Amino acid sequence: MQPAMAETPEISFRHVGRTYRGRSGYTEALQHIDLSIAQNEFVSLVGPSGCGKSTALMLMAGLDQPDSGQVEVEGKKVIEPSDRVGIVFQDATLLPWKSVMENVLYPARIRGIPVKRVEPQAAALLELLGLERFKDRLPHELSGGMRQRVGICRALAYSPRVLLLDEPFSALDALTRDEMNLLLLELTESLRQTVVLITHSIQEALLLSDRVLVMSARPGRIIADISVPFERPRRPADVLHSPDFRHLEAQIRDLISGHEPGSSARTPNALFRQRLESFRQQIQTQTQNIV
Repeated sequence: MQPAMAETPEISFRHVGRTYRGRSGYTEALQHIDLSIAQNEFVSLVGPSGCGKSTALMLMAGLDQPDSGQVEVEGKKVIEPSDRVGIVFQDATLLPWKSVMENVLYPARIRGIPVKRVEPQAAALLELLGLERFKDRLPHELSGGMRQRVGICRALAYSPRVLLLDEPFSALDALTRDEMNLLLLELTESLRQTVVLITHSIQEALLLSDRVLVMSARPGRIIADISVPFERPRRPADVLHSPDFRHLEAQIRDLISGHEPGSSARTPNALFRQRLESFRQQIQTQTQNIV
């Protein structure tokens, strides 16, 4: 069941815009973003590559600032990183010379949080995620999935209220990614935290989330807010092959491709095939001219 909206949202964007200045000019990443995420809610952001999903996440984390509007966490304006927010990136970004346990404890050290306060939670998380036997290992001794599990432990070690996930499983092989999705599904249902996931996988978003926010191509805007109707706890075998799941997956895919559901307009794949055929013809013509 989707959590009821609290009076004060855990995360809110109010008319947020973000523009970057580069060598070739200005790039508007986000435009007039308004969103509200409740306490203990799991929300995914999906959309085309370059639509500003990661920019939105950096604003929530306090690692970037908007040019217009305001971002709030727990009703307070976000102006810098906070102990209340944990983040897991695409790459685990572990310190190669430190052990698994030291990597998990490192954010607490640099934030000035007493390690003795964090260590029991860190040990419990490593055990929960099947890493207790590897706590003294170095990152290069771990598989990709294990390194990402260490990254999740590190983000959760100091009990943040909000967990931000920036495509944490995108570099993993398909089987390991499925395993990590199951782990994350069980973990978030147990810990009752507010979670925001950035992903390119529509299936991943629908399996894990209470809501899926669909973003437009740059400049990123929220063009759909879709409630996911599947009850928790979820069993992927029951959810993934249901007609409702397939319908929502097709609806979101149509939105991302820039068309209304049911539109007969050409898909990006059709455009690619057209360009590929044009490319083949050009190569054939050039070859004939050489002969």
